[in-house]
Amino acid sequence: MPFAQYASALPAASITGVLREALQTLRLQFAMDVAFLCAFRNGQRLLLLADCASSADAFAEPHATALCMRMVEGLLPPVLPDARAAPEAAALASAAGRPLGAWLSAPIRFHDATMFGAVCCFRAAPHPGLRSGDASAVRLLAALVARLLEGQADANRIRRVRLQRLQRALEEAQLTTVYQPILDVASQTLEGYEALTRFHCDPQRPPDWWFAEAEAVGLQAQVETAAVTAALSGLRSVPRKAYLSVNVSPATLLEPGFLRMLQAQPLPRLVLELTEHASVEDYETVVARLAPLRAQGLRIAVDDAGAGFASFRHILRLRPDLIKLDGSLIARIDRDAGARALAGALARFADQTGCTVVAEGVETEAELQVLRQLGIDKAQGFLLGRPAPLPVFTAHAAACQGHSSALEREISTAAVDKDSAENSTAPAESRRVPAGAGLLRK
Repeated sequence: MPFAQYASALPAASITGVLREALQTLRLQFAMDVAFLCAFRNGQRLLLLADCASSADAFAEPHATALCMRMVEGLLPPVLPDARAAPEAAALASAAGRPLGAWLSAPIRFHDATMFGAVCCFRAAPHPGLRSGDASAVRLLAALVARLLEGQADANRIRRVRLQRLQRALEEAQLTTVYQPILDVASQTLEGYEALTRFHCDPQRPPDWWFAEAEAVGLQAQVETAAVTAALSGLRSVPRKAYLSVNVSPATLLEPGFLRMLQAQPLPRLVLELTEHASVEDYETVVARLAPLRAQGLRIAVDDAGAGFASFRHILRLRPDLIKLDGSLIARIDRDAGARALAGALARFADQTGCTVVAEGVETEAELQVLRQLGIDKAQGFLLGRPAPLPVFTAHAAACQGHSSALEREISTAAVDKDSAENSTAPAESRRVPAGAGLLRK
């Protein structure tokens, strides 16, 4: 593998700290003046890390470079207790005008035998106590460095692949939106739609994987903004009395460009969902940024409530307009007293604080019946309507408006989300979204 691919993959700060400590231990163990880690490039030595007995010790000297090169070429032994006994080493030290008494080193080679550099120690005075077996400690450190660098290089390669496919997805508009209806099951009326992103590119996998990958490579804001922009294009097809709910992470929410995009929208018709699984580092800043938009009618929802502790912190700090119960909670609500108690507690909390509770992932009549008993009337899920393009739903909703039981029946038989229909033949129960599935996966 080319040198540049490894040189650009030097260990992260935490690993570098470990290597510094290892170099210091090596130097002290063998009573050396200097221990260092270097790489070779175009016949030159590139110093990467060093540990010195004092700041006056020089480790970038010509004789050190030459000695490293001779050692990896096999022209000098890896252990030199007395450099005066090795004429070439003595000549190099003399030419440099610097004393060289003892030397200990090992080459850094990768699994394919590529030479990267060396781990070296030296001191000005001879070291009669050095033995040939002492080279094993240096070889062990060199092997560790090789594995770390190779691992980092592999990570960098994977990151480049991820970046390229995400950038291609953005450039070629490979993100589309489907919309899942949110119903008031008591009045049989349409409340709104949640916009869900689908990726039409390889590898074929759930949307939450794509968003997690975008976060890992630093494209979270760009991908989420593109997803929300695509979702907002369907707002004109949403009935005037219904709202559109879009998902966004707190980090993207704080991006100036994202906020400017929101300001141009009809805010009273929008709901922003912040997932429980996305941490909020600074609630004060998030609340302050949202305040002027909320004053103009924007509503906030905490998504995935009941899936973990973070959702309750979100609820208390963000004071949302909607609380969306996680599908993992709804999936067992008809047979788990604990799930019913938690959902009921959240419903009572919402009633006392002026929030609206929406149950996600409703797939059976039994679940819907328990929700009604708990006073939770707003719901979404496969039982009530699968994600599909908006024109399909708009037509069905218009046809069914005012018919008490027809809305559920008609919407539930509307066009099925192609991803779900084509990629899975399992029954609905086995296709439930697991707890913690992540952003924009419904």
